[in-house]
Amino acid sequence: MLDLKEFVSARDIKKTKLFKNLSCSYEQALILKELCKNMINGFSSINTLNLLTAIFKKEKYEYLNHLSDVKCLIDLGFVSIFHAFSSDLKKDRQNLLSLLNCDLSLSDTFLSFLEENSTLNLNNQQAYTEYLEYLKDEFTRIELYKRLSFNSSSRLKEELKQYEAYIKTRLKKSKFKNILEEIFKEYKLSKKEELIFIALLKEEYSLDSENSSARDINSLLCVISENEYEKLENKALLSENSRLLKNNLIDYDEYISTFGTFSKSFYISDEFLQRIINSKGKKKGERLELQSLVKEQDIFELIEPDTDINDVIMPNGTKNILENILKQRDKKVIQRLSTWGIKHSEDIEAKIIFYGPAGVGKTMSALAMARSMKKVVLSFDCSKILSKWVGESEQNVRKIFDTYKKISSSCKENPVLLLNEADQFLSTRVEGSSGSDKMHNQMQNIFLEQIEKFSGVLIATTNFLESLDSAFSRRFDYKIEFKKPNYEERVQIFKKYLPKNASFEDDFDLENLARYELSGAQIIMIIKNAALKAAISKDGIFKQVYFIESIEKELNSSFDKNKIVGFNKF
Repeated sequence: MLDLKEFVSARDIKKTKLFKNLSCSYEQALILKELCKNMINGFSSINTLNLLTAIFKKEKYEYLNHLSDVKCLIDLGFVSIFHAFSSDLKKDRQNLLSLLNCDLSLSDTFLSFLEENSTLNLNNQQAYTEYLEYLKDEFTRIELYKRLSFNSSSRLKEELKQYEAYIKTRLKKSKFKNILEEIFKEYKLSKKEELIFIALLKEEYSLDSENSSARDINSLLCVISENEYEKLENKALLSENSRLLKNNLIDYDEYISTFGTFSKSFYISDEFLQRIINSKGKKKGERLELQSLVKEQDIFELIEPDTDINDVIMPNGTKNILENILKQRDKKVIQRLSTWGIKHSEDIEAKIIFYGPAGVGKTMSALAMARSMKKVVLSFDCSKILSKWVGESEQNVRKIFDTYKKISSSCKENPVLLLNEADQFLSTRVEGSSGSDKMHNQMQNIFLEQIEKFSGVLIATTNFLESLDSAFSRRFDYKIEFKKPNYEERVQIFKKYLPKNASFEDDFDLENLARYELSGAQIIMIIKNAALKAAISKDGIFKQVYFIESIEKELNSSFDKNKIVGFNKF
């Protein structure tokens, strides 16, 4: 509060730090000084006439010359008119003179600017626990932009820059559905358009939102403008032909302002407001319904992935293929494929085989793909399909796909169908007359038929492809090999999964550990084993020997001797 104390007690306010940070005239600063004095003496508002006559000369009614200064402070967002939108008061305020009968107070934005302890706490870098926690930070961000409109100090600009980076960091780690981000991407809004939208959303969450002056065009322009020139330039963002209005994201009501001119009060349209407010509850309801259906059918495991493909360490070639599959969601790609008659659905369609030895990230990558598509996964363990009763296995194959269709149809969403360990489905059909041979071939024929008719995203994982039936090869769009990570990738995996807040011995050598040819799953298991040894030790320090012992034990007992047979490498 030192700056405020200096400001209200100084004889020459031009020399105060607060005045130097304000974008206003000397006379306007005198009005603010008087309002600050009243505030700290317990008076939240003051009549305009009493305010001006306390500062300026009464002789020849000189104080009337400063009504324009009051109006300017209102326009800047420094000062609020007490009960400005009361219906009884509106009729009386058609010009500057009507301001004399109004009560004035410092705006919330200006009061936050006065706070000495306005430095933001950026220590919490964890994921947001809920959507409202994220919105609260976005609303604080709007307040910072409002302050910037009348205090363009380099310190505040840097503080705002750090706060935006802070929000992005936490948001990247969060798992909730970000409906705001979806709307912004869908309509390709610019940063300033996004700020206007969030500023209006902030008012929807305020108790006094209906009559808030923050909905005025001038207040919204203050959020996205640092000076009067920028305000004039940015008016186009709230014009009839603007992206926000043309797409019905926002709308407005017209009214006669305090000073007799027509003004606009903006608000988010009902369609988008309901989409934002109901998105969380709707998703929760859908998930509960989906969980209930999956549990009832007792075939699939429902998985909600928490990492996307950017979180998985994999060769660049593999990542490029997966990213290209995801580009089916791009509107330009959809339009072209539809024009050419190749694709008619906006949803991603792909039938994929992930093959390679155990522990190389096939299942993890499948889940990451689903996360990137914003889909859940219905996972089926294909090793459970065989039955000792002849004929039952064939029925079970049909049941997999019939149940998937039933669940998808009931919940009106298309989860990713993940078939883990699908070796027996994909192997070459056998020539034999035994009952088991015929059953196996019949089961594969049914599987082949279901794959042919399948629409959506299906990912099958397998460890062996030596005996892949050519009929299956033709029906899968992508066959992607997963190998054990190379040295550089092993280094990345160790760095990713080693605990960040643990203590390591001085000669700990991560690069030396990465020399061992381990799969990603083996590395994670070895880190866990070493962590347990460190946890039960006296000093709690991670030592190289803990890792070496775990590695040697794993390599000596490994059963993974399978030869990788590749084809159609990408």
